[in-house]
Amino acid sequence: MLVPNKKSNLLEQDPYKYSLQDVEFPMLYRDIFPYEEVPKIPFNHRRVPMGMPEKIWITDTTFRDGQQSRAPYTVKQIVDLYKMMAKLGGPNGIIRQTEFFVYSDKDREALYQCMSLDLQYPEPTTWIRASKSDFHIVKDVGIKETGILVSCSDYHIFKKLGMTRKQAMDSYLEVVAQALEMGIRPRCHLEDITRADFYGFVVPFVNALMDMSRDAGIPIKIRACDTMGYGIPYSGVALPRSVPGIVYGLQHYSDVPSELLEWHGHNDFYKAVVNGAAAWLHGASAVNCSLLGIGERTGNIPLEAMVFEYASLRGTLDGMDPTVITDIAMYYEHQIGYHIPSMTPFAGKHFNATRAGIHADGLLKDEEIYNIFDTQTLLNRPAVVSVSNTSGLAGIAYWINAYYTLPKEKQISKQDPLVSKLKSWVDLQYNEGRQTVISDEELADLINEYAPGRFHSIWED
Repeated sequence: MLVPNKKSNLLEQDPYKYSLQDVEFPMLYRDIFPYEEVPKIPFNHRRVPMGMPEKIWITDTTFRDGQQSRAPYTVKQIVDLYKMMAKLGGPNGIIRQTEFFVYSDKDREALYQCMSLDLQYPEPTTWIRASKSDFHIVKDVGIKETGILVSCSDYHIFKKLGMTRKQAMDSYLEVVAQALEMGIRPRCHLEDITRADFYGFVVPFVNALMDMSRDAGIPIKIRACDTMGYGIPYSGVALPRSVPGIVYGLQHYSDVPSELLEWHGHNDFYKAVVNGAAAWLHGASAVNCSLLGIGERTGNIPLEAMVFEYASLRGTLDGMDPTVITDIAMYYEHQIGYHIPSMTPFAGKHFNATRAGIHADGLLKDEEIYNIFDTQTLLNRPAVVSVSNTSGLAGIAYWINAYYTLPKEKQISKQDPLVSKLKSWVDLQYNEGRQTVISDEELADLINEYAPGRFHSIWED
C-alpha cells in the first residue's frame, strides 16, 4: 500500500507492522556487548535521512536524574535553580519542561513552590515507577504529565524484572492505561533502548502505546533512554546502538510524531552531546538534559551545552539568555558548594583561559584569535590569560581586569604600581627556575596581600 509522506511529499510504502517477539531466552547482544571487553560498534551501512523537526527544544532532569548522583538539593536550591532555568530558557520556552521526584516530603514541597511561581516555562513534570500505587501521588500533586519507567532491554526485562517480554509489555500498558484514565499525560521512559531488541520489543510496544494515545485522545510521549551511554551518532551504524536508527525507526515504524519524541542520553563514552544533536537532526523534537550534566555515573547531557548546540543548528538563541549559565555556575560553586572542574565548557573557571605564552600574546593583541566566541557578551565571562615569564606588565594587567571582571571605567593599566609589584614577584619565580604558569590562586593570594580588599572575583566566596 502506498501512502503520502507529509514531510518528503513522496509516496512511500506503508511500513511493515512488527509484532512482539516473546522469546524464551533474553537477547543480550553478546557479540556487541561482551562484558569483559570494550563494547563493539556494528555497522550495516544503512544511511538514515536527516530530518530536523520544525521546532526543537530542551527538557530538563536536574531535579530527578540530576539528584541521583549527588547530595539532594534543598528546597530553596531547587526553587532558585528553577527560576534561573526559566530565565535561561527565555520567553519562548526553549527549555520547555523539568521533572521532579515526588516520593519525599521535601521533593513535593519543592515541586509545590515551583508550581506556585506560575511560570509558563519550564513546565514542572514528575517521574514515577511503572506502579499503580505511584499514580495516587501524582494525582494528589495535581501534575499534568508524568514520566513512567518502562524498561525495554532484555537485560532489564529478564534480569531485573524477572518477566517475559509479553508480561512486561502487558504490565506497562496497564499502568499507562491508568494514567490515561486519570487524564494525566504519560511520558514513557524506554530505559536501556540502546541494548533492546528494537523490532522484537520496542517497535511493537510503542505501536501499542500510539494506538492507546489515538483512542484516548491524549498524547503519549516516548523518551528514548540511552541509559548506559551506548548510543552512536555515526552514519551507517546498526541497531541497537544507532541514534539515527532509533529515532527514524520510532517515527517510521511506530508513527511517533516528532513533538512526542524525546532523547535522554548519558555520557559514559563521551558521546552525550553529539548523540543529543543527532537525535534532533534525525527527527526528535526534545533532548533531555541536566544542569552541568550532573547525573547517574558519568552524567547526563549538559543543558548548557545544548543551549549552544541549539543556537549553532538554528542560527539563533530564540530568546534564551546564555549569561544565566554563568549565574548558575556561580550558584553551584558558592551556594551549593559543588566544584565545577575548571576546564568544563561554558561553565568552568578556566574554560576560556589561555595558558600558552604564544597564545596569550595573540589574545592580548586580539582576543578573537584564541577565544571561541565573544564570551563577554554571550556568557558575561571575559577571555582570560594565565601569567608566565612572557606575560609582561600588559599581560598581568590584562589578567587582573579579566579575572576580577572589572568594568572598563575601573580597569587598571600596566602603569599601576600593583602590576609592577606582581611582575617583580613573577620574574623572581622564573629566575629561580620555575617552569609552570602562575596559577590564579597564587596571583589572587598575592593581590590580597599587596592590596587587601581592592578586588573581588566572582569565583571567590
